Amino acid sequence: MSELKNRIDFVYIFDVQDGNPNGDPDAGNLPRVDAETGMGLVTDVCLKRKVRNYVQVAKAGIEGNDILVKSKEISGEEVFINKEIRNAYKDLGIELKVKDKAKPEQVESGRKRMCEKFYDVRTFGAVLSTGANAGQVRGAIQMTFARSCDPIVSMEHALTVCAARDEEKSYESQVGIQGRKATVPYGLYVCHGFISANLANQTGFSEEDMELFWDALKNMFDIDRSAARGLMSAQKLIVFKHESVLGNAPANKLFDLVKVEKKQDVDVPRSFSDYNVNIDKDNLPQGVTIEELI
Repeated sequence: MSELKNRIDFVYIFDVQDGNPNGDPDAGNLPRVDAETGMGLVTDVCLKRKVRNYVQVAKAGIEGNDILVKSKEISGEEVFINKEIRNAYKDLGIELKVKDKAKPEQVESGRKRMCEKFYDVRTFGAVLSTGANAGQVRGAIQMTFARSCDPIVSMEHALTVCAARDEEKSYESQVGIQGRKATVPYGLYVCHGFISANLANQTGFSEEDMELFWDALKNMFDIDRSAARGLMSAQKLIVFKHESVLGNAPANKLFDLVKVEKKQDVDVPRSFSDYNVNIDKDNLPQGVTIEELI
């Protein structure tokens, strides 16, 4: 595995058409929205879930690329984190019962084993201090909420059921309008991300792991299709690479070089082609290079 030697900042742009990119359980699963501006939101947790799902499918059965926080709908498995921590200690020849805790001098080896075994632990970090206790891991990659470029409109659609389920109830009481579905007609979202070479070296996150992460951002929507999400697509992935471990310029100054603007003749955007994405490469700080992976 190749050691990561450069700080990385990135801009990830994706869109949704006629779907709900991230429902809010506190608001009847309506699309998340900034109440003051009307801008749509997609949480970092939602995006990380899709990355995990992609890696889980793309690297199934490959040593070192297991996923700790698995989605049961993807894997079909029920995962218990405390059990996985005990299994990590078992790999090290340390047998712990359900209520046993590792000795303080063993915790660092347990933490290291969890990083070696699970892609999402060394990438995003994890709280492993429950159960047998393998400490805490601060991941190499952090991501912001994604925010839409323009206010979104949340539309609700009535759903009609035409098949009855329970023969003990009347047919008429079980068919007709039985539910509702919320969608965003169109929204273009921008997420910002950060990769720390310093934290990567602590968790074992490698250049190869980073390439897998880029692959996930490019392709994760294609393995996560559902009727609720409509058409979600990755549109742009802009990567700023620093010459040093600590970085050569503030991340916010780099992000300011990327402008996403609605075209002047467009009143209501309904596709990615309704926007211009401009990158001011002429004012790129010294010691930073830029690459467009999408």
